[in-house]
Amino acid sequence: MKGFKEFILRGNVVDLAIAVVVGTAFTAVVNALVRDILTPLIAAIAGKPNFANLTFTIHHSTFHYGDLVNYVITFLSVAAVLYFVVVLPLNKLNERRARGQIPEEELPPPPEDVALLTEIRDLLARQAGSEPAAD
Repeated sequence: MKGFKEFILRGNVVDLAIAVVVGTAFTAVVNALVRDILTPLIAAIAGKPNFANLTFTIHHSTFHYGDLVNYVITFLSVAAVLYFVVVLPLNKLNERRARGQIPEEELPPPPEDVALLTEIRDLLARQAGSEPAAD
């Protein structure tokens, strides 16, 4: 039981649980946005009031493809929101960091093990009579 308690209380398990809950709530918001705003807007432009009722028939077999259209719109909406809200800003931040446009005081301090290894590298470089490598 002690091992199970340690497993559950590890940070990454708790972080994952929080991410799943937030992701579920985010999905509900995006689904509502698509269902209540985007689908009626597209339907007003296309002239169809409800995509769920879209069908076609081949040899007396009816294919209901309207829900697929709704799910594709939902997927594309989620992907677009994630790209513009998460991926694009992080990429811009990483570009600025790589170009040195973010002052050092805004950067989080390196982890202890990285700082220690950097210090060891610099000491060895000084002992060898060369300059330490730039970070």
